[in-house]
Amino acid sequence: MRDTNPTPVSPFSTVSLGPITLRNRFIKAGANEGMTPTGLPTRALVKHHRDLAAGGIGMTTVAYAAVARDGLTFPHQMHMHEDVVPHLRVLTDAVHREGTAACLQITHAGSFTMMRHGGRRSAPTASAGLNAFGMLYGVFFQRAMNQADMAGVAAQFADAARLARECGFDAVEIHMGHGYLLNQFLSPLSNRRRDGFGGSTEQRTRFPVEVLRQVKDAVGAHLAVTCKLSVSDGVAGGNRAQDSAVTARILEAEGADLLTLSGGRNVESPWALFGSPLPTAQMKVAAPHALARFGVTMLEKRTPRDLTFRELYFLEDSRVIRQAVRMPLAFVGGVKSLAGVEQLMAEGFDCVALARALIHDPALPEHFRTGAVKQSACNSCNACVAKIYDPAGVSCILRTPNDPALTRMLAADG
Repeated sequence: MRDTNPTPVSPFSTVSLGPITLRNRFIKAGANEGMTPTGLPTRALVKHHRDLAAGGIGMTTVAYAAVARDGLTFPHQMHMHEDVVPHLRVLTDAVHREGTAACLQITHAGSFTMMRHGGRRSAPTASAGLNAFGMLYGVFFQRAMNQADMAGVAAQFADAARLARECGFDAVEIHMGHGYLLNQFLSPLSNRRRDGFGGSTEQRTRFPVEVLRQVKDAVGAHLAVTCKLSVSDGVAGGNRAQDSAVTARILEAEGADLLTLSGGRNVESPWALFGSPLPTAQMKVAAPHALARFGVTMLEKRTPRDLTFRELYFLEDSRVIRQAVRMPLAFVGGVKSLAGVEQLMAEGFDCVALARALIHDPALPEHFRTGAVKQSACNSCNACVAKIYDPAGVSCILRTPNDPALTRMLAADG
């Protein structure tokens, strides 16, 4: 158990995560940048992370790289293969020149996909049935993975981690949250199996743990191996913090170097990820067809009417995880102020991971350090969420309504 009254540390002090040390405790959380329009990294993606590094972040996370083509959610997502290596090497070199560590988030979509991989109208996941998300894109069904399927995907995660090392990354983050494949096994919302990979929390954790083991075996001596974990599914019938605490203890025992604590699910409770309503009007404009727009309309109807943003909105659930393990934890969930960061340090969290506040101001850590800013001006409107489908990629509408530099870079990468 963690000390209930830890000695507060400075958020600007160094922190060790397995084989690496960060210059401070600020991490850019993995959040889809939308800057791989052909599936390859662009100069815009390099600029995005170089700007974050120059702004004083301790580690920046390149988001949402599928471990293989058949793990993609959508066509313009990056997946790990030899052709991406030189492009990502440019990115990691640029980040390292600014004194920042680079992390690659690796994932598999499972049933959360809009692509008919191999022409199939079904997608692999924990349990068979109708595919609530995929049916909007013609992937009507989901099929239960067998142990051979699981072994194949675990090997894909290990191979992706090896490529990440070749690209110059200092860390990999295994995505176990938000309703992607590994979370589809963790959550009782999607795992209804009756074999050794379903039932209790311990058994639902078996496949994600096997992925962690293989990634650790592949790169753990050289790279920090971290996991993104949903502390709560944010909806009735899903995992609660007490369930996630069981998973966290298992991941700690298996050698994870850091857990990044998030929450919510992309299909059942996407609003929970952000702690505030999603920009459904902009999402409808970006939707590729009428069925997708219908899905956004259904999201509007399910979103709680009394949902209002509050800083540190995952704090109560994250405290449960903090008390359950001694390993390093990164807090995610609406960190907007230096006072909030200092509170998290006082409560024993080791790092803070930010996304929207850094999209608004990439130099926020440095502004916090110098005292130039004590409160982010991000208003949590979530318009940046819809911007991942913009040709220029993600940006803050308050800061850069249209970024000509990014648009020119994407056009040049063509």
